[in-house]
Order: sequence, then C-alpha cells, then structure tokens
Amino acid sequence: MRQRIFLSGVAVACLALAACSEQAEYGDSVDMAETDVAAESVLQYEAASAPPASADIATLESRPDIPVNLPKMSYIYEYGFRLPAEDIADLQLRHADMCEARGPYVCQIVSQSHSGSVEDGYASGRLELAVIADQARSFGSDLSGAAETAGGEQVTHAITGQDLSKNMIDTEARLRSRIALRDRMMDVLRTRNGSVEELVEAERSVARINEEIDQARSWLEEMRGRVAYTRINIDYASAAAPATTSEILAPAASAISSIGTVLGWMLAFAIVIATIGLPVAAGVYGVRWAKARLKGPAEA
Repeated sequence: MRQRIFLSGVAVACLALAACSEQAEYGDSVDMAETDVAAESVLQYEAASAPPASADIATLESRPDIPVNLPKMSYIYEYGFRLPAEDIADLQLRHADMCEARGPYVCQIVSQSHSGSVEDGYASGRLELAVIADQARSFGSDLSGAAETAGGEQVTHAITGQDLSKNMIDTEARLRSRIALRDRMMDVLRTRNGSVEELVEAERSVARINEEIDQARSWLEEMRGRVAYTRINIDYASAAAPATTSEILAPAASAISSIGTVLGWMLAFAIVIATIGLPVAAGVYGVRWAKARLKGPAEA
C-alpha cells in the first residue's frame, strides 16, 4: 500500500515537472509572439503617425544633395572722412582708442600716420586696423558714428572681398602630400636600406621637403589670418589743400625752362639750313657769274 502511494507521488511529481517544462516552453513562445506583435504595432503606429510622402519629398528637395562648403572670404573695408584740419588728429586718436578698447583679440592697429598742420589749413591722416571678421561691420558703423559726432563727413566707403577657398584647399592638399613624402623618406633613413649616396640624397630631400612644409604652413596661416580678421583702412582729409608757393610758380618755372629748349631747336634748325643752303646758294651764284662772263665777250 505504501509502495503504491510512493509510486503515485513520484508519478504526480513527474507530471508536474513535465507540465512546468511545457509551460516554460509555451511561455517563451508566447513571449516571443507578444514581442513580435508589439514590434508590429509600433511599426504600424509610426507608419500611421508619419507625414505623407509629399511632405518627405518637399523636405528632401529643400536640402542640398551635395554638402556645400562656405567660401573663405577675405574682406577689406575702406572709409574716408572729411573734416576740419584741426579735428583730424583728435578723431584719428579716438578711432585708435576705440580699437584698443576692444582688446587685441578683436581689434589691432596695423599702421597710423598723420601729415599737415593747422597753420597750413590742410591735414590728412590714415589709420589701418585689423578687426575680427564677425564684428567688422558693426565696428565700421561705430567709426562712422564717432566721425559724425566730431563734425566729420563720410565721403567714401567701399568693401572688397577675395575668395581664398581654392588657395587654402590647394595649400592644405600640398601640405598633406609633402608630409606623407617626408614620412616615407624618414622611414628610408630609419631602416638604412640603401647605399650611402641614396641615404645622403634622402637626407637632402627631407631637408628640402621640410622647407616646403614650413612655407606651406606659413601661407596657410597667413590666409587663415586674412579670413579671420578684416582689414579696415580709414583716410582722413580736410576740405581742400591750399595752393603752395611752389605750385603757383610751377607754370612760370616750366615756361622759363622751356625757353632753353626752344632756343636750342631754333639754333639746330639754323645750322641745318646753313649747311644745306650755303652750298646751294654758292652753286647758283657761280652758274650766274659764269653765264654773265660768257655773255660779255659775245656781245663785244
């Protein structure tokens, strides 16, 4: 009896384990099926909530098919102000102070010059600045405002630009090729594969290539600086330049100096006429004299 009960219990336990394993397998399959259904539902939701195909086409058409690089432009701004001679120096110093107040990373003074005096009634000046590109236009407006405040008048304004994109790209490509060549030559020198003449020539080539690399880097940095900083040139001048004594006497001096030239040409012409005319006149006179002598005896 006890053995039957024990066997019945073992059978029940086996059945329970089998049921558990089947339930586990069934659960895995159910989970996978539920996952597939959930993924399909998400895709259906995204398809339903996505904009229509025409909107996608319009969006794609509004975007460039090929990435476009902005040109590397170098700009030069030209300003010309006219104001009384006694105010030019003060305005020039004020513009220079405005530049220094912004700091060396924003504005730098390249050159500054002034000529003339108040006593002469005429003066002029020039100020060259290098301003960071993204603030050049606003700084130019500030310069014009300061000139108007000082009683000046803006008479000229010009902006010129130069596209350095191609030059920069070519220089960068040349720099990369020179560096790669230099590295290959250095590998030859490190491995010492070759004759003495080849190694010496490789060292010379490395030195020459290093010079080309330094020159290309210098050109590239110079062009990057021209793109990063805009040159602003400012000219100052008074209303008009007074006529000086030398300018007044210049026409008279020119006329006096030309007298000698005119006399020289006249003397040269007289010499030519005398050289040609005297022999001709002598010949004509001789012919007439001979005819006169021949007529005399015949009449007698």
